Amino acid sequence: MARPMTMAEKILADHAGLDEVVPGQLIECDLDGVLANDITAPIAIKTVREIGAGVFDPTKIFLVPDHYSPNKDIKSAEQTKVTRDFAHEMGITHYFEQGCMGVEHALLPEKGIVGPGDLIIGADSHTCTYGGIGAFSTGVGSTDAGVGMATGRAWFKVPESVRIQVDGELPAGASAKDIILYVIGKIGVDGALYCAMEFAGSTISNLSVEGRLTIANMAIEAGGKAGLFEVDDVARAWLDGRCERPYKEYHSDPDCTYKQVVKIDAADVVPQVSWPHLPSNTHPVAESRDIKIDQAVIGSCTNGRIEDMRAAADVLRGRTVDPNVRCIVIPATQGVWLQCVHEGLMDVFIDAHCVVSTPTCGPCLGGYMGILAAGERCVSSTNRNFVGRMGDPTSEVYLASPAVCAASAVAGHIALPSDLDQA
Repeated sequence: MARPMTMAEKILADHAGLDEVVPGQLIECDLDGVLANDITAPIAIKTVREIGAGVFDPTKIFLVPDHYSPNKDIKSAEQTKVTRDFAHEMGITHYFEQGCMGVEHALLPEKGIVGPGDLIIGADSHTCTYGGIGAFSTGVGSTDAGVGMATGRAWFKVPESVRIQVDGELPAGASAKDIILYVIGKIGVDGALYCAMEFAGSTISNLSVEGRLTIANMAIEAGGKAGLFEVDDVARAWLDGRCERPYKEYHSDPDCTYKQVVKIDAADVVPQVSWPHLPSNTHPVAESRDIKIDQAVIGSCTNGRIEDMRAAADVLRGRTVDPNVRCIVIPATQGVWLQCVHEGLMDVFIDAHCVVSTPTCGPCLGGYMGILAAGERCVSSTNRNFVGRMGDPTSEVYLASPAVCAASAVAGHIALPSDLDQA
């Protein structure tokens, strides 16, 4: 009989064709999908061509030009052309041209291309997002992605698992983004180094799938190899009619072994903001009100889904952005963009004097669509706030939820939505 295993261990064991695995074990696994974008795909493609075998399955390669798309300059256009030409040559099923695309980690779950129980590698560190729907997904280097594209296999060192147990009711105004910022602030940017972070507890069970994807997305910011949520009725309802393939649920055994169990009282998770220059540099928003801003960004693979757009619109409705602030709203996919139109959210954003962009990673990585000048400050619903992340090395990025970003845009400084009612 196999040893009691965590969710992560079970997925890896199945894909390695083994009855059981143990942390630290080196294994080779069959892959359900390999992802790359307009920055990372050209290197992966070069590796595929060096191997000379083509791709292992054109239905399991996912190519999404999202980082510099629509192309911002000649170099980015050439990068995308390499990706596009390869997709057409190899008959890649899941290549998303710019009019059909979205930010990759929002797009693939939305389209049902990834699902529970999948083993996915991607040449992007935030590939861990798909753990929000029960997949083991993780970022790899472009060369490793290229080998995966050619062979359909990849090697893994089985990670230890850390259980993040969050129970209770969140305070007013707190969201999934605040949970993950609080966790990272508590354990540090290397607190789960090369570990599978498994999220559980009554608070987690009450989160939407969008919220779970947000948390899984930022597992890498705590050093995690993956972020995982077990599939429950909430997830099943969201997945119903969406997944293009049958999926398999995995659940941790009650007596499995965790490296660590981190217990969190949801009542302690007040709205958070990460100050520069690490996601772990967290502070309550209520203690950050004296920080003036020049820009707010609402979007990204972390917080660009329809739930996030609604949260921002609820704050912005009937209000206008401070004249000294630029507020940039980026729906994460064309689907989300269109839903914003149908729900009247675009009217809210435009009336509030926001800039609304086509789906793109854009400012998150300092690509375009919101680069910061020297000394400027931005509050953003993205996932990283490293030195120079959004522009000039002397600029500053503060991470927060979409609602806090929207409130801050109106106030001209970091603020809670409730602050606007008192103004």
